[in-house]
Amino acid sequence: MNEVCFATSNEHKFREAEFILRDHTELRLTRLSSKGVEVQSDDVSEIASTAAAAAFRAHRRPLIVEDTGLSISTLGGFPGSYGAYVFRTIGLRGVLHLLQGKEDRRAEFTSAVAFCDGPEAPRVFTGALKGEIADSPRGEQGFGFDPIFVPLGFSRTLAEMSIEEKCKISHRSLALRSFSSWVSLRRTG
Repeated sequence: MNEVCFATSNEHKFREAEFILRDHTELRLTRLSSKGVEVQSDDVSEIASTAAAAAFRAHRRPLIVEDTGLSISTLGGFPGSYGAYVFRTIGLRGVLHLLQGKEDRRAEFTSAVAFCDGPEAPRVFTGALKGEIADSPRGEQGFGFDPIFVPLGFSRTLAEMSIEEKCKISHRSLALRSFSSWVSLRRTG
């Protein structure tokens, strides 16, 4: 396998994945413009796995699908796997409004990358990034909740970091590097 498709409608995710994988594998990444089926679930691994299996059935090409969740401790894990919907409906300001007056701003980004190249169940690789929610949006880089997410040990949001900085620590990077390591082992094994 020399090429894998990334089934995503999100150009930002594709660019990050391309950036991450070019330094960690010899795979060539191409893009399918949609991940297709998206089940409703609290589990990003289940969402990515189901979408990868469906996309493989439709395209018959080795591919990955990625899904992300943002869990905010004081909100009981909200928005979790429903982050895209929450971002579209109430946005960054709405999330910040929900946190008004809350001291506990701990949060965690999770990423699940599901790989499928046949009828077997997709293989899922995960990554997590702990941090906290900022008091206000900051930064022009990144996308989604990046302007309000400050990784643990940093003072800047993900949107204040260059793509190089973000891709060294991000949840998506951890999941994609795990996938890349597995691909390398698979080639030599």
